[in-house]
Amino acid sequence: MTTRGLALVLLVSSALGLAPAPAAAQFWRSREPAGTPLDQTPAVLEDVRVDERLGEKVPLDGVGIVDWEGKPFALRSAFDGRKPVVLALVYYDCPMLCGLILSGLADAMRKNGLELGRDYQAVTLSFDPNERPAQAAERRRGYLQSLGRSDHDGRDWPFLVATAEASRAVADAVGFHYQYDAARREWAHVASIFVLTPDGRVSRYLYGIEYPPKDFRLSVVEASAGKIGTSFDRFLLTCYRYDPASRKYEPYAWGFVRTGGALVLLALSGLIGALVWRERRAKARQTA
Repeated sequence: MTTRGLALVLLVSSALGLAPAPAAAQFWRSREPAGTPLDQTPAVLEDVRVDERLGEKVPLDGVGIVDWEGKPFALRSAFDGRKPVVLALVYYDCPMLCGLILSGLADAMRKNGLELGRDYQAVTLSFDPNERPAQAAERRRGYLQSLGRSDHDGRDWPFLVATAEASRAVADAVGFHYQYDAARREWAHVASIFVLTPDGRVSRYLYGIEYPPKDFRLSVVEASAGKIGTSFDRFLLTCYRYDPASRKYEPYAWGFVRTGGALVLLALSGLIGALVWRERRAKARQTA
């Protein structure tokens, strides 16, 4: 693994609590100028974080966004008012992390059981203002191929570039803070994707570079307010709740209690109905 790759992995692992923070801090501190206090947070980590802003609306009518063909792109066109949208903020020239994020996203798309375009949309937006549509087109082609889609039928997953102002406005709305390290010519950021409601509001954050199909599916169904997915998905959402501590959908005790109570009530109703039917039948025989 390159030094750059290791740095990014340590940065993200530290931010997500997946590795001891001192290890990441020690790595970055070793690259700081001599004389930097040992208890000082490495400069590259100071403004890199995600502030969860559930319910915040992403700006859909901003200008300055261009698609993979170099055409102006209205973010609102990705939101049809019916399907949730999965948003990934990355940069295409990333040496390691962003590729892992998009690969994990594509893997979740393949395995979660919902269909891109029919049940949800996806949008990938570069926050590097120096990137160009050709880079977006190259990445888009590769990830569409990984889903078994051609370059011509994949408008359900646009890859976009933008001005610094346009991408920053979207990032600020979802609480995504990134920072450019001029010395290394890299962007430092947390590994995360964002699930948005059909009208563009933040519904759920998914962290890391792998997104369990169950969590991905439930987050998309939840963002749709149950309008997509199966009845079983809606049943699962009564028994599972998103746990901010584990950042996963965990069994929800009260949901199981309510479900169990409903099943018991249904069984009792059936038993009472059967007893009443048998009693009436017995009386009918006696009077015959």
